[in-house]
Amino acid sequence: MSEAPLTANLPEFSVSELSAALKRTVEDAFPFVRVRGEISGLKFAASGHIYFDLKDEKAVLNAIVWKQAARAVGLKPEQGLEVVCTGRVTTYPGSSRYQLIVERMELAGRGALMAMLEARKKKLEAEGLFAPARKKPLPYLPQVIGVVTSPTGAVIRDIMHRLSERFPRRVLLWPVAVQGERAAAEIAAAIAGFNAIRPGGPVPRPDVLIVARGGGSLEDLMAFNEEIVVRAAAASAIPLIAGVGHETDTTLIDFAADRRAPTPTAAAEMAVPVRADLLQQVMQCDQRLLRAFTRGMTQRRTELQSAARALPRADQLFASSRQHFDVASERMGHALDRNLQAHRRAFLQASALLRPKPVRDGIRTGRDRTNVLVQRLGRAHRTQLADRGRRLDGLARILDSVSYRSVLERGFALVRGAEGRVRRRAAAISPGDALTLAFADGEAKVRAEGDGKAVTRPQSKPPSGRQESLF
Repeated sequence: MSEAPLTANLPEFSVSELSAALKRTVEDAFPFVRVRGEISGLKFAASGHIYFDLKDEKAVLNAIVWKQAARAVGLKPEQGLEVVCTGRVTTYPGSSRYQLIVERMELAGRGALMAMLEARKKKLEAEGLFAPARKKPLPYLPQVIGVVTSPTGAVIRDIMHRLSERFPRRVLLWPVAVQGERAAAEIAAAIAGFNAIRPGGPVPRPDVLIVARGGGSLEDLMAFNEEIVVRAAAASAIPLIAGVGHETDTTLIDFAADRRAPTPTAAAEMAVPVRADLLQQVMQCDQRLLRAFTRGMTQRRTELQSAARALPRADQLFASSRQHFDVASERMGHALDRNLQAHRRAFLQASALLRPKPVRDGIRTGRDRTNVLVQRLGRAHRTQLADRGRRLDGLARILDSVSYRSVLERGFALVRGAEGRVRRRAAAISPGDALTLAFADGEAKVRAEGDGKAVTRPQSKPPSGRQESLF
C-alpha cells in the first residue's frame, strides 16, 4: 500500500475564510496600540477619509483616519511629521495587508512640534504673508475696537480695564474658543466676520482688531499657529494687533498681524493713547502757541518802531509835492484863459461866414427844385400805372380765350360724377349714376337713365387750324 500524503490531515480554508481568521487574530492580539512613526504618502480622499503611511527606518505601516474621527483625532496630519498614533490594528482582505485605524494622533515630542511650526512658518513666509510691506498702520484714536477672545476669561476684563484707564472707546467682542479643536475655525471666522461689516450699517465697523489670549503651553496656543488663522490675519483689511500669551510666547499669528503685543494688556495699550497725556500735550501746545504769538507781536512791534524812526516827518515828506501842486494850479489858470480866447476867435470867424440873405436864397432854391421833382415823379407814376393796366387787360383776354368757361358760354355743359371726377365718355356713365352738370351760369344735379350703352356719332374732322371740341 502506498503511503498517504503528509498534508492529508491539514484543514482546508478558502481565501475569504483565511483572511477573516487572520483579521480576527490580529484584532484580538492588538486591540489598542500606540505607534510612533513619520507620516508619508498623505492623501485626503473626497469622501473625507485620510490615508497615509507610518514609517521608520525599517518598516512601513498603512494607517487610516475615518471621516467620523477626523475632527476628534486632535492633530491635522502633515507630510513628514513625526507623530504618535493611537488606534487598533486590523487587516484589509482586499489587498492582504494590515493597517492601523487611527483614533488619536499627537506629535512625537516637543521637538517634532517645533519642527512642524518652523516648516509652516517658512511656507507662509515664502508666500509673502509676513512681508513688512503688508503691514498696515494703526489708527491713532479708533472709535470702535473689535476684540476676538474668550468671553469668560480674564483677558477681556484686562483689556476693558486698560482701555477705560487710558482712553474709553466702544468695544465689540466676538466670543470664540481660544483652545481646543474648534478654536482655530472660530478665530478665523471672527476675523473675517469683522472685516465683512459694512461701514454705516447697524453694527459699527471696527477701526482696529485685537486677537488676544492669556498665557499657556505651546500645545494650548496651537490654535494661533494654525494656517487658517494666520491667513485670516494676513487677509484682514482692518489693522490687527496680536496679543497672544506672555511676552516669551511666540505664535505664527504674531508674524502675520500688523502689530505684535507681548500681552493682551499691552495690545490694549497699543490700540489707544493715554487721554491724560493727550490733554497735557494739548495744553502744552496751547501755551507754546500763546508764547509764540506774543513773541511774534513783540518782534513786529519792534520792527515797526524801527521802520518808523527811519521815515522822514510828514511835513517834509509832502513839502515837495505840495509845491508842485501850487505851481501846476497856477499854470492851469493861465492855460484856461488862453484856451477860452482861442475858442472865442474861432467862433467869431465862423459866425462871420453865416449871413441871413444867402441862407434865405439857398432855402428858396431848394424848395423850387423839390417842387419840380415832385411833379416829375407824379407824371412818371401815372405813366407806369397806365402801361401795367394795358398789359393786365391783354393777359385777361388771353386767359378768357383758353378757359373752359368760354366754351360753357357757347352752350356746352361739363359732366362730373358723384365723386367730382369729369366724365369724358358716355361709356363711363351707368344707369342711375348721380351726375352734376356745370353750365355757364351754375350747376344742376341729374341722374342717368337708359341702357347704359354709349352712342357713337360720326364726327366731322375739324378744319385745319381750329381747336377741337372739349367734349
